[in-house]
Amino acid sequence: MPDHQARRVDLRSDTVTQPTAAMRAAMMAAPVGDDVFGDDPSVNALQARIADITGKQAALFMPTGTQSNLCALMAHCERGDEYIVGQNAHTYRYEGGGAAVLGSIQPQPLAQGSTGEMALADIAAAIKPEDIHFARTRLLCLENTWNGHPMPLSYLAQATDLAREHGLATHLDGARFFNAAVATPQAGADAFAAARHIASYFDSVSVCFSKGLGAPVGSALCGSQALIGRALRWRKMLGGGMRQSGVLAAAASHALDHHIERLAQDHALAQRLALGLSGIDGVRVRSAQTNIVFVDVADGRAPALLAHLAQHGVLATGLIGLRFVTHLDVDEAGIDHALACIRQFFRGQAVAAASAHVAGSAVY
Repeated sequence: MPDHQARRVDLRSDTVTQPTAAMRAAMMAAPVGDDVFGDDPSVNALQARIADITGKQAALFMPTGTQSNLCALMAHCERGDEYIVGQNAHTYRYEGGGAAVLGSIQPQPLAQGSTGEMALADIAAAIKPEDIHFARTRLLCLENTWNGHPMPLSYLAQATDLAREHGLATHLDGARFFNAAVATPQAGADAFAAARHIASYFDSVSVCFSKGLGAPVGSALCGSQALIGRALRWRKMLGGGMRQSGVLAAAASHALDHHIERLAQDHALAQRLALGLSGIDGVRVRSAQTNIVFVDVADGRAPALLAHLAQHGVLATGLIGLRFVTHLDVDEAGIDHALACIRQFFRGQAVAAASAHVAGSAVY
């Protein structure tokens, strides 16, 4: 039997997870109402809980993280306002330009370091003076984790303090918010305490349930009552008002109950993969933090490696360097299978190169 039929290991993203049997049961049993009328009990329970976890007054359940971030930007900013954001941050680079197209909000992207931080001096220099010639700088947007890197608490404190000194609001794109919490033990005694500590630096936080937590759909925007009130209006206008969405909220609530502490397993699997890759000639592990491993492949062989892996049932992405993401549907056997396939590829490459060298020598 071919390898791809015997085992499929999907390391493209932690968005590919399937709902567990227990999560499906929770969805089936969820009491529901009409969330546009505000009377879906499962949605209301999730919103109250995630608001409490993040230490905010209120929360709003959204279909996607992109919509959650967009509603946050539009709730914080008015037309002609500006937000400061990293050049490679998801809200700027990978969300279709929604803030500019739909919100008439100007992004001010800044260069980022290897772990995602914008220099504090660059942030300060980008804040516009109150002058009719400039967009009004109103918001600083950060991301945690960033490419798998948990942001240092010291940086979160310094960057958000700087923003507030200049009258800016602060928003956190927390697509992998709980991965950051689990990987930042100094923030609290447990993952929930760490999550609240991280959220405390920001006026609003978008928390995704469909990545590391393994729910099929959904994010929540958390913030003040006033901010969430504005975001609710934007959500409706953007088509995010769902009806009996308690079946989806139940999946997110189940994930909060059962899938947070286990994120440490995903982080351990990422380290197992990185350690195995470090001994392979032709592969350089660029970054291996939390549940994401980035690697560089020598001599432009990344596309060939991706194709080889796909033939053997291992899926990864090559958009910004070769990326492997661990999640609840991956285990040690899957990681070991991926490593075996990668080693097989480079052994084959070495044999082919040696054969070509011998053939070339024979000509002379």
